[in-house]
Amino acid sequence: MEAPRCETIAIDKKRATEIGHAVEKIPTLEIGKLFKVLSDATRLRIAYALTVEQELCVCDVSASVDCSIATASHHLRTLLKQGLVKYRKEGKVVYYSLDDHHVSSLVHLAMEHVNEGKASS
Repeated sequence: MEAPRCETIAIDKKRATEIGHAVEKIPTLEIGKLFKVLSDATRLRIAYALTVEQELCVCDVSASVDCSIATASHHLRTLLKQGLVKYRKEGKVVYYSLDDHHVSSLVHLAMEHVNEGKASS
């Protein structure tokens, strides 16, 4: 399906220039990395699980998202490297939580968007 186009070309140069300057300031590389990390289904499920429960150990993450402990650990390491989760150690147990409310907001907004699309279909 092709996107609809204008039948005539009429560019508002001042407006386009202002928008262009704003677009140039977008940290596209960092934002792209963020969305790439969350585009993995398991990592997205882990992020969501951490919005439901504020803090989970690796074993609980594994059981919550139905994957092996090794897989959960691997994905948590990726989320940690990207600054999306943080951890604290209590004795021999490591607890993970989202690094800040922005990740939770992104996950919830994405779910809201998808659910609204389903409702209007």
